[in-house]
This record gives sequence, structure tokens and C-alpha cells, in this order.
Amino acid sequence: MAWCRARWGKPLAYVPILKGKAGEFSALEHVTPAVRSGIRPVMELVPDPDVRDVLETFCDRAMDAVPQGMVLTVDSGALPTARVCEGDVGGPIARLSESMGLRGVLMCPVVRFADPRHVLAEASHAVAAHRSGACLRLSVAVDSSEPLPRRAQIRSLLRGLRLEPEEVDLLIDAGPVDSRLACDHLAARALTALRALSPWNWRRECVVAGAFPANLTGFPRGQATPVARRDALWRRVASMCHGRLPDFGDFGVTHPRMPVRSRGTPDPNMRYTTPSNWQVFVYPRVRAGNDDFFTLSADLVGSPYWPVAGASTSWGNARLAECATRQRAKAGGGTEWRAWATSHHLAVVTANLATHGCP
Repeated sequence: MAWCRARWGKPLAYVPILKGKAGEFSALEHVTPAVRSGIRPVMELVPDPDVRDVLETFCDRAMDAVPQGMVLTVDSGALPTARVCEGDVGGPIARLSESMGLRGVLMCPVVRFADPRHVLAEASHAVAAHRSGACLRLSVAVDSSEPLPRRAQIRSLLRGLRLEPEEVDLLIDAGPVDSRLACDHLAARALTALRALSPWNWRRECVVAGAFPANLTGFPRGQATPVARRDALWRRVASMCHGRLPDFGDFGVTHPRMPVRSRGTPDPNMRYTTPSNWQVFVYPRVRAGNDDFFTLSADLVGSPYWPVAGASTSWGNARLAECATRQRAKAGGGTEWRAWATSHHLAVVTANLATHGCP
């Protein structure tokens, strides 16, 4: 599908929607210049009762990980819109705007048509402070009852944000895709939304979906199991577009919905992206610590799924190669494995879009 890039005259951007946790930030911190130039990352704040201040922890991670000059699109929609901690002034968007500004990180806030007035007011102040526009997120997911906005709603939202459409990114979120039938249905819904909103000259448009399972429960141990990358329903939308192509978006190597709080230590695992699917390696915990991940890494490096470029494919691949040859004292844990998997995923999708015009 290299025709995509040639037909519309510019490379497609990749919009990964990532959970704002340590592993995902670590992957973002280590992107290559080529990956950095091809992505527009969206970070979602994840509610976590075990973290004293979710917002400040997020901002600290952003300060350490976001490459200099990159604009980070931030979605705080999963957090309560009221004060998060006693004594706070303003809701999540106001606090994020101030904290990220103090840390020198440019922020683009995510808004929704259903956001209450005070949330949109905070977003407007964030837009004025960071001068990076806003991102309008619209859900067409199966479990969403969000209607397509009327023209009057769009005009009202833009007035509230004090922005023109050319300063707003449109994000069409198709949510989880768990079957071929769902893929067809959601592609049609996404296309309908794009066409309905096409009279507005948005800065950028993107269609995003996710197909990775909610967890690894039930996966066979000691082998690789393929999981279809049905989040590429974008291809169906792109094939039916008559205007400019929307950018491609996904949820990295995670399920689109917020994770359920889990207990215990995960079995050694790797969610490894290939062009058509994920190869999910889950190994039983036999050796002390996480040493079984060394065996997993050696099997992955020796498998047909290991890329020709090997360790140079991404920062994450280099860490996997080190584990495969026992050049690391420790094999890491869940946070590191998620970081390495995400790093590889970002590199693969960005390269495919740049080279072939499809994810």
C-alpha cells in the first residue's frame, strides 16, 4: 500500500495511544530520531490508588522521558474532574498544564464533546499556555453511546477552546476490535464519523483502534501464540477515503481500556509485534526470580520472528538480545518487558508507515 503515501503527497504519522506508566515512558525516552519524527504520541493517565499523586508522578516521568521539543498529547479523561488531592486548585488538566509547563514539556490536552464546561475551560487555559492546540477525541466503539456531534456543538466547543479547526487534531477512537466482524463494523462507523466531520478543516485526523487482549490469562506457556493485529482496520477506512488519508493510531501492545488492578507478579512474557500479528511469548516461572525470561529471550532471538536488523531494530530489541546471551545480570520484570515490547512496536509500525504506507 505504498500508494497511500504517494497518492496523498506526505508520509502518514503514527499516533500511539499509550498508558502513562513507567514502561511506556521508558520506551518513549529511548526512541530513535527516525521514530521520533514519525510519531504523535498520546499518553493516557491511569488511575492508581497505590500512587500518592498520579498527576505529579506522570509529570515527573514526562520530564525525564519526553524528547526535547516533542509535543505530548495528554488524556486525563479517566481521572475524576474535581480536585485530585486535598488542597489542589483546579482539576487534572489545570494541574497537568501547570506542572508540565514548569518542567518544560509541551502539552496538547485531549477533550471530548461530553466534557463539562469547567473541564473545557481548563483545557482552554492549557491551550493558551502551551500554544500546541488541542486534540478532540470521539468514540465510535461498540460499547460507546456517544452520538456524532451536531454543527452547533462543534462551533460551541471551538469557541470554548478559543481555537480554529486548523489548530485541533481529530481522533476517531474505534476502541477494542476482537473479531473480523467487529473490524468491518467499526471501520464503517469510523468512516461515517470522518465523513460527517469532514466539512471542518482539522489540523490532523486519525483513526485508532486496539486489538490486544485485556490480559495474558489463558495463553499457553512455553511457546509463541499469534494474536491478529485487527487494529489495522485503518486500512479499510483508508481504502474508502476520498479525501486526505487519516493518520494511523493504535494502543501499542495493550488493550484499549484502562487496566484492571492486578495483584502478584506476571509470568515472564513478551508481546512481540510482527507485520500481521503479535507473537505472544509467555513462559512458566520455574527458575528463581525472573530468570525464565532469559530462556524466553533466547527462544525469541532464535525464532523466525526476530528481525533481520536484530538488536539494532530498537532500544527494546537491544535489551532482548542482551537477555538472550545473558549479558544482563537481571532479566527485568513487568515494567521492563512492557517497555521493551513497546519500543519494538513503535519502531516496527513507524518503519512500515514510512516504507510501505501502511502499519
